Amino acid sequence: MNTSLDQSPCRALRGVGPKLAALLAKRNIHTLQDILFHLPSRYLDRTHLTALSDLRAGDYVAIEGVIAHHRVSHGAKGSLTCELQDSRGYINLKFFHFNSEQIRHLNVGTKLRCFGEVRQSYQGLEIVHPEYLHLTPGKTLEIDDHLTPIYPSTEGVTQFQWRRLTDQVLALLAEGAILSDHLYTAQDRFSLPSLIEALHYVHRPPPDANREQLLAGIHPMQQRLALEELLAHHLGLMRLRASVQKTTAPVLSGSDTLSDAFLSQLSFALTSAQQRVLREIRTDIERPEPMLRLLQGDVGSGKTVVAALSLLQAVASGYQGALMAPTEILAEQHYLNLSKWLEPLGLKVAWLSGKVKAKARLQTLEEIKTGAAHIAVGTHALFQEAVQFNHLALLVIDEQHRFGVDQRLALKEKGAKAETHPHQLMMTATPIPRTLAMSVYAHLDHSIIDELPPGRKPIQTIVLPNDKRDKIMARVNEQCVSGKQAYWICPLIEDSEKLQCEAASRTYQQLSVQLPHLKCGLVHGALNVQDKAAIMHAFKKGEIDLLVATTVVEVGVDVPNASLMIIENAERMGLSQLHQLRGRVGRGSAESFCVLMYQAPLSDTAYERLNIMRTTENGFAIAEKDLELRGSGEFLGTRQTGIGQLRVASYTRDSALLPIVKELAQSLLNTDVSDALITRWLPDGLAYGQV
Repeated sequence: MNTSLDQSPCRALRGVGPKLAALLAKRNIHTLQDILFHLPSRYLDRTHLTALSDLRAGDYVAIEGVIAHHRVSHGAKGSLTCELQDSRGYINLKFFHFNSEQIRHLNVGTKLRCFGEVRQSYQGLEIVHPEYLHLTPGKTLEIDDHLTPIYPSTEGVTQFQWRRLTDQVLALLAEGAILSDHLYTAQDRFSLPSLIEALHYVHRPPPDANREQLLAGIHPMQQRLALEELLAHHLGLMRLRASVQKTTAPVLSGSDTLSDAFLSQLSFALTSAQQRVLREIRTDIERPEPMLRLLQGDVGSGKTVVAALSLLQAVASGYQGALMAPTEILAEQHYLNLSKWLEPLGLKVAWLSGKVKAKARLQTLEEIKTGAAHIAVGTHALFQEAVQFNHLALLVIDEQHRFGVDQRLALKEKGAKAETHPHQLMMTATPIPRTLAMSVYAHLDHSIIDELPPGRKPIQTIVLPNDKRDKIMARVNEQCVSGKQAYWICPLIEDSEKLQCEAASRTYQQLSVQLPHLKCGLVHGALNVQDKAAIMHAFKKGEIDLLVATTVVEVGVDVPNASLMIIENAERMGLSQLHQLRGRVGRGSAESFCVLMYQAPLSDTAYERLNIMRTTENGFAIAEKDLELRGSGEFLGTRQTGIGQLRVASYTRDSALLPIVKELAQSLLNTDVSDALITRWLPDGLAYGQV
């Protein structure tokens, strides 16, 4: 058998016709090798039968029994219910989607073997839509001799089909089909199992497999595959870095006249950390290859000033700069700051968002195109087709992980001119854990502003249950009456901006009644940009005492007089988001407080989140914990296509493999093995890493 799995199409398998092939292609599965590397996300144990009397809600079980009762209910939501009994107990099997044939075959006296998740209902324990097989009287049906893999799927492809496909490919492998083991030479050195051995084990774990290790993803066979996957990603990033360094960028070595004038008008001096980061950026942009630099800085550390000085260097060198932010509020905050700082220097700052309309928009587009606008600030509207730059030399992207790959690429390409590309400075107020910096962001240079401006006092964080609401309102009243201001953040009920707005509106009405002598304001995502700007401006001027808001104020809002932050239902939010919200206070010299309200009872994970918020303000410690609790995919955000979407590896769990990954990558970078690994594990190529 000389079949090469990476060359053979899925259509070569039994049961794969045009329709199934098209469904597989949706998951970038085109070859037999792709099927083999479509790995299980979890396992179910069907290697033994569970007595019906031993069932517990939440268990996935294999059971056998005889149907004792059978009933069909009609109405808006019809159902078929079969009561399954054995000698010691019973359970209901419930079907909401069924046909006349099922009704006929699932009748009283029929013996079944079933598998599914046990749930608790008002009628007792039940399994909804179990998998089932009819048992013929007098014949014994073998039980599975391995844990049952569950594969990530797409609509239209069942778990049975995934198992049938992998069975066929594993059989071909056993018959001698060709599958290259690219780490063969490293097996002895790092005590690795072979690739074929690892794939067989992971797809079809034997009955005696260490289930705890498999479920945790730490079995040696899984680790062998995780090492290869992490290596492929690292090689991809190294290739990306090398390809960027082959292009050219404008040399930004203009005079310091604008920068000196800018610094002289500031009411504060730069911190030593800001000065160090500016030197790192300047060294990059004075070179003829594009800068790729990630600037990390905790909330309130002064990243915007660093961005402004970097953009001034582009303008001083005869080029344009652009700053893009993911939300209207954050983008507008940047626009207002840059306008205030740079227009006195004779510079034109253009503002472009989706809500800039008609005549004003056309005028702004013309200013950007002709170069009359030295710096353009906006949301995703900046990368739309109608926007043409005169010569963009520096692109600053704030909270870059919130933008999709295509959006970042589109804006980068707008700066491409005469075979040059713009320098790129990506900023984030979410500290990147060291593990991710070594892996996901390995293609970027890193700068960190690890020093807050002098005079900042620690924020005292208090955790209180929701039933202390009256006490919290008294604290809000006390702070506002004394001349300070406060935020009241409404809960993230679910991923719905509409529901957040409704919750914020209700809370605003309640607080306006309960604290009638305070001037309350309301801001949320449904307001138009002018109304949002007016409310935020009034809050910043001190005309509003208490601002009720959704999480739209998470980043970019700077009101030094605000000294109290109330966050409702804080247990529902991630650590990074809580840290960002807390960073809206403590920006002045007054003592500041953050109250995290929660609805009891708390889960263990929610308790951990709130406790770390109470005990530290260290953004990196919080980020590490957030990564541990939520995983890299959620930490990075779903818009970050490709990054964090690992099949078997985990950046946190498998961090011990990273030194081996880096060592192997250095020796494999410019080899055919590098190409093969990237093709195997990254079907979309390097697009996910483009910046």
